Amino acid sequence: MILDTNALSAVADANPEIAAAWNQAREIAIPVIVLGEYRYGISLSKWANQHSRWLSANLPFCRILEISDRTAVHYSGVRMGLRKAGTPIPSNDIWIAALCQQYDLPILSRDKHFDLVEGVRRITW
Repeated sequence: MILDTNALSAVADANPEIAAAWNQAREIAIPVIVLGEYRYGISLSKWANQHSRWLSANLPFCRILEISDRTAVHYSGVRMGLRKAGTPIPSNDIWIAALCQQYDLPILSRDKHFDLVEGVRRITW
């Protein structure tokens, strides 16, 4: 399962609503884009040190998904499909959706716009 930024934040905050989805996952993957968004967010937080420590302790148990040429092929297809449908989504989320397609993994997210992307299955809490 791939974590979106809002899911990573919920896990880090020990949100009990996310526990079922988290516990059912065989693998937890974090796109490098999500990692960047999360690190930026915690840098703005008054609890930055606490969140940074949590991330350092838990990151070794997650697979980090990086962007590759193969990802770019999926990105192009996702973006073109959304453009033709007239349903744009944020740029970073297009990259995340491309990784979902590339690795054939569902995304744990509260962002409903992932439902607009063909071939992406969203899990929510």
